[in-house]
Amino acid sequence: MKKILIKTCLLIFIILSATTFAEAQFVVKVRPTIVVKARPAAPARDYAWIDGDWVWQGNNYIYKEGYWARPSFRGARWIPGHWKFHRRRGGWFWVPGHWNRR
Repeated sequence: MKKILIKTCLLIFIILSATTFAEAQFVVKVRPTIVVKARPAAPARDYAWIDGDWVWQGNNYIYKEGYWARPSFRGARWIPGHWKFHRRRGGWFWVPGHWNRR
């Protein structure tokens, strides 16, 4: 009986550890800072400003500067990236910016 209990506890620990490690890369436990930078002039009229983005690198997120870009398709609108709190995981994760149809 004792061996079954130990094996069951070990199995539960392995399952919980695997799901924790799989999700750990995407969640930060501190409130993220907001970076405010001056926007340079647009290179042409049809360009859209792409806000700075948070990218996972190593063991944390790093901030990449914003830039001007042409929309990837006609009628595209840039949806900026944003931090979102995930209650179940108990931390913040970054939703990257992307092009969207109007």
